[in-house]
Amino acid sequence: MERKKYSIGNEHYEIYEEVGQGVSASVYRAICIPNNEIVAIKIIDFERHNSDLASISREAQTMILVDNPNVLRAYCSFVSDHNLWVVMPFMEGGSCLHILKAAYPDGFKESVIATILREILKGLEYLHQHGHIHRDVKAGNILVDARGAIKLGDFGVSACLFDSGDRQRTRNTFVGTPCWMAPEVMEQLNGYDFKADIWSFGITALELAHGHAPFSKYPPMKVLLMTLQNAPPGLDYERDKKFSKSFKNMIAQCLVKEPSKRPSARKLLKHPFFKQARSNDYICRTILEGLPTLGDRMKELKKKDEDMLAQKKMPDGEKEEISQNEYKRGISGWNFNVEDIKAEASLHQVVRNLMKKQESMSCNKKDLELSHERTKQLLQEMNEQWRYSFITLCFKILKHGSWTDKFFRYLLIAPNDSINQNDYSKSLLVDGGGGSSGRGRRNNGKFRVRLKNYK
Repeated sequence: MERKKYSIGNEHYEIYEEVGQGVSASVYRAICIPNNEIVAIKIIDFERHNSDLASISREAQTMILVDNPNVLRAYCSFVSDHNLWVVMPFMEGGSCLHILKAAYPDGFKESVIATILREILKGLEYLHQHGHIHRDVKAGNILVDARGAIKLGDFGVSACLFDSGDRQRTRNTFVGTPCWMAPEVMEQLNGYDFKADIWSFGITALELAHGHAPFSKYPPMKVLLMTLQNAPPGLDYERDKKFSKSFKNMIAQCLVKEPSKRPSARKLLKHPFFKQARSNDYICRTILEGLPTLGDRMKELKKKDEDMLAQKKMPDGEKEEISQNEYKRGISGWNFNVEDIKAEASLHQVVRNLMKKQESMSCNKKDLELSHERTKQLLQEMNEQWRYSFITLCFKILKHGSWTDKFFRYLLIAPNDSINQNDYSKSLLVDGGGGSSGRGRRNNGKFRVRLKNYK
């Protein structure tokens, strides 16, 4: 069947209310005047977007070529001023994240989750078969239309593993959203493939079950460390008694740190958990009935965002209390910035490499000087919040000794009594981990350190 044609040019569309918002793009409900049809238009601002015009256009073209009922396709795209307009179907139900926040802060029931996840797995199977990794699977990118149909949307960071007809084995770029990001994407050691989406799918299952993703109340750097160092998250056999063993097993299969041990989307679709999945009509009756319109929900979420911004002027105690309350309702107050976390992850790798050198007794002055230059470059890329996080990380994961003293001096960080007051502009009290380097002032296991301002 021939696809309906949609007009090119903003003069053919009338914009209504905003129904979605991101760092560099907004989504609006609109009408395609020639077709007299309600559509969604994603307007991407090139000046605020990290990618170049060519890469953004490729993503839009990918969406136009998609042909699967469980993956959101684009009708057309065109450039207007410094914006790219992408015209798409209007998904009246909005995202699963919006639905959770509006009416189900403690998560959906299991039959609803099974129905949603089955449809998303079908979409992932299609993408993977065609050489694409989505790279940002999460509740915020699972969209529902007025009839309860489920589609996987937002190709903002998706990637194609087919290049000139040949399959590439892995990708090596650091993209995605931290709470949902697979360990191999964070580590940047051997690249990653389709299995990164399966990890994100498992995290999304937990998000739909609890109303929030694991670690969502923590800042990005802590999410990074917890994902890499802790055991994979999962459903608790005591706390989550309302969920079946089959559901717990399905999630456990997805959240295995070794990518090769995770099932493919096709294999996962055969899991017994999905036998309880139901029809689109069931989704419509169960979670959409009685919900405010998408536009009204967007206004309410914007109000909550404004309240979160107002917290910056509050005392820390009140700020923490509100943050915890928001977390309990499934709302994270953290605005994850992938570029900052990319720099943070690289710093983490620098530290790990130095630790390995220390263990092998091969760490010398030249190694430290080289690492210092790399670290200085990375610190320049990070904002002040992440530089402070890095100091805390260093003090917590390194043993205090002569090697550590050298390391911190090369980072331009030093104990309080061995610095030049004119050279350092910031100070921070951090946990010293109970050890002592024999230098600096120590108060109840804490050190006063200063960091040169590289800005």
